[in-house]
Amino acid sequence: MTELGKRIRIDRIMNRNTRRTVIIPMDHGITLGPIKGLYDMKTIVNQVAEGGANAVLLHKGIIKAGYRGYGKDIGLILHLSGSTALGPDPDAKVQVADVIEAIKLGADAVSIHINVGSKTEDKQLKFLGKTAKICEDWGVPLLAMMYPRGEKIKDQYDVDVVKHVARIGAELGADIVKTNYTGSEDTFREVVKGCLVPVVMAGGPKTNTDEEFCQMVYDSIRAGGAGVAAGRNVFQHENPTKMVRVLCGIVHEGLDVKTALEKYMK
Repeated sequence: MTELGKRIRIDRIMNRNTRRTVIIPMDHGITLGPIKGLYDMKTIVNQVAEGGANAVLLHKGIIKAGYRGYGKDIGLILHLSGSTALGPDPDAKVQVADVIEAIKLGADAVSIHINVGSKTEDKQLKFLGKTAKICEDWGVPLLAMMYPRGEKIKDQYDVDVVKHVARIGAELGADIVKTNYTGSEDTFREVVKGCLVPVVMAGGPKTNTDEEFCQMVYDSIRAGGAGVAAGRNVFQHENPTKMVRVLCGIVHEGLDVKTALEKYMK
C-alpha cells in the first residue's frame, strides 16, 4: 500500500502525461532571509500556481501560515534541511523537519539538501539514507537536492562531479534528484543517464535574460531531464506567472525557447 501511496503523491508533483515537473523552490528565507520576491508568500505562491507550476517547495513555518493562499491549489513539498549564510559553514545542512511533520501538514513530498564534499558530508548522507527509509515506509516521495560543494570541488558544474553526486542521490533512495545544470545538452545527458531516477535541473542564480535561462531548461529536457526546479529566476521575475507558463510550455508542451516566450510572455 505504501507503494501505491507514493505513486499517488508523485502524480501531485509531476505531470501525469509527460512525467516531468516544474517546481518552484521558495526555501531561501532560512539561508538568505526575506529576499526580493519572498516577502508576500501567499501572493507569490498564487502567482506560480496560476502559471501552472506542479509544486512549490517550502519550509514548515510558511506552510503553517497558509502557503496555498486564496487561489489555485498546487503540489506541496516540505523541505527538511536548513542552514544560514550567517553561520560558520553555510554548506553544513542540518535537519529542521521530518517526514511525519510533512504528512501532518498535508505535503505531497519532502526534499533534502545534500552538499557532497562539505565538511559535514557524512552527517548529511546519513540523514538522506535514514529519511529515504522513512519515506519508503510511509509512501512519501523524496526529492534529493544533490550539490557538489566543498574544498575539493574545483568546479561545481563539472560533469564528472555532478553526475557523481546525482548518482549518490539515487543510490541512497531518492525518487527524484535535483542538481546543477552542467552547461550543455551533451554533458547533462551523462548526468541523466548515470542517475537512474528522474533528474530535474536546478534553476541556479538569477540569469541576465529570460532567453539564457530558458535555453538551459530546454537543453536539459532534450538531454532527458525531468524538468526544472527554479526559484529566483521565477519569484524574482517581473511577472512570475508568465515565467512559469513559459517553463511549462518548454517542459510539458515541448516548445522551443522562442516559441514558448512568444506564446506566453506577451
